[in-house]
Amino acid sequence: MTLSPQWLEQLRSRVTLSTLIGRTVKVQKAGREYKACCPFHNENTPSFTINDEKGFYHCFGCGAHGDAISWMTEQRGLGFMDAVKDLAAEAQMDVPAPDPRAAQRQEVRATLHDVMAAAQEWFVAQFNGTEGAAAREYLKNRGISESTIREFGFGFAPDSRGRLKQALSTHGIDQLIEAGLLIKVDDKEPYDRFRGRLMIPIRDPRGRVIAFGGRILGDGEPKYLNSPDTPLFDKGRTLYNLDKASPASRRTGRILVVEGYMDAIALAQAGFADVVAPLGTALTEHQIERIWKMVEAPILCFDGDNAGQKAAMRAALRALPILRPSHSLHFISLPAGQDPDDLIRSEGAHAFAALIDKPQTLDDKIWQVEFDAEPLNTPETKAGLKKRLSDHVRDIADQDIAHHYRQEFNDRYQAAFFAQKDSRSDGRFTPNKGRKFPSKFVSYKPLDETKSFLIEGYDLQIAKGILGGLIRHPCRISSHFEELHAIKLADSQLQILLGELINVAMSKETLDMQGLLTILEKTDCYNVAKGLLRADALNFTFNRKMPDDAPSQLIERAHKDLAEAIKVVTARPGLEAALAEATRRVQDDLTEESYAEQQRLREAKQLFHERLVDLTQIDDTL
Repeated sequence: MTLSPQWLEQLRSRVTLSTLIGRTVKVQKAGREYKACCPFHNENTPSFTINDEKGFYHCFGCGAHGDAISWMTEQRGLGFMDAVKDLAAEAQMDVPAPDPRAAQRQEVRATLHDVMAAAQEWFVAQFNGTEGAAAREYLKNRGISESTIREFGFGFAPDSRGRLKQALSTHGIDQLIEAGLLIKVDDKEPYDRFRGRLMIPIRDPRGRVIAFGGRILGDGEPKYLNSPDTPLFDKGRTLYNLDKASPASRRTGRILVVEGYMDAIALAQAGFADVVAPLGTALTEHQIERIWKMVEAPILCFDGDNAGQKAAMRAALRALPILRPSHSLHFISLPAGQDPDDLIRSEGAHAFAALIDKPQTLDDKIWQVEFDAEPLNTPETKAGLKKRLSDHVRDIADQDIAHHYRQEFNDRYQAAFFAQKDSRSDGRFTPNKGRKFPSKFVSYKPLDETKSFLIEGYDLQIAKGILGGLIRHPCRISSHFEELHAIKLADSQLQILLGELINVAMSKETLDMQGLLTILEKTDCYNVAKGLLRADALNFTFNRKMPDDAPSQLIERAHKDLAEAIKVVTARPGLEAALAEATRRVQDDLTEESYAEQQRLREAKQLFHERLVDLTQIDDTL
């Protein structure tokens, strides 16, 4: 089908955009334009504008922008041609005729839609009849209400090889086979595909039945049977309940993904309408991309058994190659052996809501699965964990995202196997030489409105040592891109040098100190860099000169101490802010809790100081 730019422009001009959008969104007149609260993100103050004269909408909050066609595809979830056809019908325009082969395919699809609609009507009639008693009893036992049964269109397929074929004979045997309702094997007589099953219609984004899922009643395999792929149905690209979940997700700003349609139906009945499910397969790349058009981080809620967790991991690994900035997956872990329906029936909807309020991130999921994959009690198994994580990072096509994953996994690996505790029973860390800095303290960040870490005063002296360490060990710069980008040094010359170090490391995969200095010779910060290498610089392990044959233990110790010093310096502003806030709360309302929090933060600050002192003391036994 050929749609010329001129025809599409005429279609857009015939559609009053504010009227189209106003059918699902409350709009207000604002001069020559209209305004509304953006349907693409949650907001209380309208920042979404509609200009009928120019034929576009724009949100100044999230940047959503488009015309009538994009509104139908992005907000309604329709495909491009379906959107065009709906708008053309409203504008009383004829869609250009397709070529003969496309017309034939479209005719087949239209006929199959009629076939599927007739099959759905027949299945519902059987469900409500005498033979559907077992199906009705099954749903009653599962707690499915009458209104949910009607909303989702449950039906029943009698245990017969020819009842459906006979009932829909006017549509023709070939059409019934093409729609996946009959099975034909060689030259044998075609017979009904679904027999003795509770029937669940599967709909496209426009709400039209395109396939069925059948749940067996009684003994038999498979427990669930889906329609085969047909001209209407591609199970790897279709998501169950998308027609209902798409508008619901615009209200909630989220999408929940469960394993199967019964889970989706149970959640919808419990008030979670923004839920979809794959159909008999693990979540595919096409399905992930489709969900990302609605939300940036869908929440996967797979069963708590081994099969469910394996399905979650398969989805995680399929997402890695197609990750892009701000788009990811989140996960929740259900209690062992339970699915969402079990949890809601046993503990109520609030228990499930509590889980989805605190989802697990994609990187955390991968780390957890790989960390728990085998006992990590030998150097070989620990190295195996590191290799598996590295392999996953290599699967990520976006190099910026891959870098952050590599850094995250490296940090977790170091914390898991190189942190040391003393023998005190309370498990707290003490400032002994070589000790890993307590991770609970390095998590402090500046306040939300702070974009970077301003390093000044005493910490600026520490930062000089860090810069010297980066010059002596330039291979470590790339491991700390995120923290180094956030550092803002009060000394402008040091800030320029830091910027040069980052730029050089980003352009060179391998780099040694002499090569770095050669590059810096051409810049204005060469003398500053050389000054940081003087013997009277701060006495850190990482900024002292090492012999060419330095033992690997000494080099590893320097690298670890350098990483720790960077974390200490970048975490301190956040700790200072948290301590100031805790002190303010104590002054405003002294309670046992507020006082304890203030004291805990003061102790953390003291530990920061003690650790920096430790880092300046060289251990000559290494």
